[in-house]
Amino acid sequence: MSLSLASILAESAVRHPDRPAVVFAGTATSYRTLWLEARRCAAAFAAAGAGPGDRIAIMLANGPDFPRAYYGALALGSIVVPVHALLTPDEVAYVLRDSGAGLLVSAPPLSDTAAAAARMAGVTLLDARDAPADAIGAAIPRKPDDDAVILYTSGTTGAPKGALLTHGNLAWNATITAFELLDARPEDVFLGALPLFHSFGQSVVMNAAFRAGACVALMERFSGDAALHVMEKERVTVYEGVPTMTIALIEAYKKQPRAIALKTAMSGGASLPLAVLEEFECLFGVPLYEGYGLSETSPVASFNQECFGRKPGTVGCGIWGVDLAVARADLEDRIELLADGELGEIVIRGHNIFKGYLNRPEATAAALVDGWFRTGDLGTKDAEGFITIVDRKKDLIIR
Repeated sequence: MSLSLASILAESAVRHPDRPAVVFAGTATSYRTLWLEARRCAAAFAAAGAGPGDRIAIMLANGPDFPRAYYGALALGSIVVPVHALLTPDEVAYVLRDSGAGLLVSAPPLSDTAAAAARMAGVTLLDARDAPADAIGAAIPRKPDDDAVILYTSGTTGAPKGALLTHGNLAWNATITAFELLDARPEDVFLGALPLFHSFGQSVVMNAAFRAGACVALMERFSGDAALHVMEKERVTVYEGVPTMTIALIEAYKKQPRAIALKTAMSGGASLPLAVLEEFECLFGVPLYEGYGLSETSPVASFNQECFGRKPGTVGCGIWGVDLAVARADLEDRIELLADGELGEIVIRGHNIFKGYLNRPEATAAALVDGWFRTGDLGTKDAEGFITIVDRKKDLIIR
C-alpha cells in the first residue's frame, strides 16, 4: 500500500489547481504553483545528494517557503526535520547531528543562525529560495509506516528527543481534522498564525487546510491587532490558536471591532479558562472548540466534537480511531486502567501514535507500554468519555 503525506498537496493541486493554497503579505499562491515549486525544491534537494529515506532539516519562518520545502522533501521520499525558529546555533546543530540530517534548508530571517549551525554540524546549507526551473515528476511512493517527519520535543531533563511520525500518522490526522472536526471546505480560509515548525500549526493548520483544498492566510509574527487585520482582509473562516493568542485576539477586538467572517475556532496547546472561551464566543459569534494532543500523537487525540456534544472545560472525546483512557500513574512498567472519574495518567492508542523516539529505545519503551502511549498528563475521564486535564506528572519547558 502506498501513502505519501505529499499527496495532500499533490491531489489538491489536481482538484483545485487555481484556488489559493496560501496567501502571505497580500500575495496568493495557487495550489498548482505551490506543488510545482515544491517539486522544484525536491529537484534541488536531489541535486544536493538527498533521496528517499534521507533526513532534510528545514529552519524557516511562516511563509510560502515552509510548505515548498516541507512538501518538496516529502515528494522526494525524504524525512522532514522541522527546526524550532527560536533555537540557538548550538541547539540547531544538536538537532542536525541527532537527526542525522544531511541538508539544512533555510532563508531570511533565519539564515544566519542556520548557517552557523550548519558549519558546526558539518551539514550542507541550502537557501529555500534557490530552486531549479526543472521539477521532479510525481511524488516518490511511500508506505503508511514509513517515517515522514521527525519532531523534536523538549522536557525539563535530558536532551530533546526526536519523535518519529509516519506518513500514515500525519495523513490520517490531517484528514480527520479537516473533515470530521472542522468540516473544512475549499472555500475556507485558515489563519496561519501558529508556527509551522510546531505540530499544531504544521498538522492542524497547514496539512488539514491543504487536505480540504482550503487556503492558509500565513502570518510571520502573531499579534492580536495584526491577526485581526489578516482575518478581516482575507475573510478568514477558521481560527486555531493557543490560549495566549486567543486572549490577545479578544483584547484587540475589544479595542477595535472588525468585520470578521469566522465559522469555527479551535483552541489547544494548554488549558483554556472558561471565562476566556465564553468571551470569545460572545464577541466572535462562533463556538470555540477545545482539543488535546501532543507531538507524539500527530498531534490531535481528542476534541469537543458535535457528534458527542460539547463540554466546555474538557478537551472532548477521542477522535475517530483513537482511544483515550486513564491509568494508574504510579505504575511505570504496565498499564492498569482506572474507573471513570478517577485521577490518573492519560494514555492513548490509535493510528495517531508515533513509532518512537529516534535512537532512544529506553525512552520509547517507557512511553509505549502495553500498546498505549503514556502522555505524562494527569486527568480524568467521565462516563461519556470526556477528558479533563488536571496537571502534569513532570513539569515541561514551554518555549
